[in-house]
This record gives sequence, C-alpha cells and structure tokens, in this order.
Amino acid sequence: MFLGLLSPARTRSAGSPAGPLRAAAASAVVAGLVLLGGAVPAEAASTYSAPLRTAVKSLPVAAENNAGYDRDRQFGTWNDADRDCRNTRAEVLQNETRASLTFTTAKRCTVRSGRWVTSWDGRTHTSATTVQIDHTVPVHEAWGSGARYWTKAKRVAFYNDLGDSRTLSAQTSALNSAKQARGPEQWMPPRHRCGYVGEWVAVKIRWGLKVDSAEKAALTRIAASCPNVGLTVRKA
Repeated sequence: MFLGLLSPARTRSAGSPAGPLRAAAASAVVAGLVLLGGAVPAEAASTYSAPLRTAVKSLPVAAENNAGYDRDRQFGTWNDADRDCRNTRAEVLQNETRASLTFTTAKRCTVRSGRWVTSWDGRTHTSATTVQIDHTVPVHEAWGSGARYWTKAKRVAFYNDLGDSRTLSAQTSALNSAKQARGPEQWMPPRHRCGYVGEWVAVKIRWGLKVDSAEKAALTRIAASCPNVGLTVRKA
C-alpha cells in the first residue's frame, strides 16, 4: 500500500448527519484509485489523488512569465482570517510547535518561543526569531506559473493558505533565505528532498499552477529516485 502524503485542512466545517457516510464512501473510492495507480479525474471531485510520479507527469507545462511581479501589491502580507489576533505566521508556528508556546505580550498575539524541528535540516529551534515561514512554492514562482491571472483575493488566499499544511512551513531562517524564489531545478533542501518534491507538486496541483520545462525535468528526475508514495490534494 502507498504511504500517503496526506494533508487535511486545518479547519473543518460541521456537516449534516449523512456527511460522515458520504465522506467515508468518497475516501474509499479515492483510496481504491490510488492503489490501482490511477488519478481521480479533476471533473469527478475537488480532490486529486495519484502516485507521486503520476502526479508529476500530470503537471501542465508552460513558460514562466514573471513580468509585472510586485509581491506586496499583488499578494499582500500575513492576515488574521479568524480575527483571533494571530496572523498566518503565528498560526503556522502554533500548528507546528512541539511544545507550549510563549508570546511577546499578554494579548498572546505574537509568538516568542516554542519548539520547532525544521524539516529541511532537522534542527530544533526554541526561539521564533530563528525561523521563517516558507511558501513551499514561492510567491514569485506562483506569479509566473499562473497566479498573474488570478484575482487579488485569490492571490491573498494563496499567500495565507492554512488549508493544506504543505503550502506553508516553519524553516531555518538561513535556509529559507538561501532558497529565495528558486524552484527545485535550482535549489533543494539538504534533507527531506523526497518529501519536499511531494509538497511542491501538491501545492502546484492544489492551486492549478503550471511548471516550466526545466522545473518538470527536475521534478521527474528527483521523483524517480523517491518512493512512489500516494499524493492526495484537495484543490483550493
């Protein structure tokens, strides 16, 4: 059986009494398709499921166009969608900590400390100042891969995506700065490379983003040396 790179949404809405039965049935169908090595057709559901290498092959190819990119104007910044005074950065730190958090003020809005083990290097951090929140697919890359055609609201939603934990993660500041806006064809983390490729592909599928030819070649090459795990993505 495939080991799934699954990532449920961080928040779920309550459903009707029949909801769990429908969800269980849908999950069974998805699981069956994964085991058969097939992908769930996009028209059949808002969830895509396939082995990693199949998912890489499915990514549409187009030349990247970064003309007109302006991060702040087009994507905004961290927001506070649930109005609890903690912005997206604080929410990611809260979701990924392995110890209780402390905050910089009594209002408990900005995180001071916790315990984070960053996947790219296996380092343990206790101060929030030593980690940055990484967009797995950088916003510059997203812009050139299709986000230039989105509405501003959709770009802001991408920037602050807490619905799939593969979109954003806490990483060692120096490594995140080294990555900048580079894709897998130009930069890979020192550790967790197979997981990183799966996360990159998942975000591209979730947001309907394209890949350029060099990027797809790199993803194909790296995925070929990784376990062909199941990849399940709920589309945004």
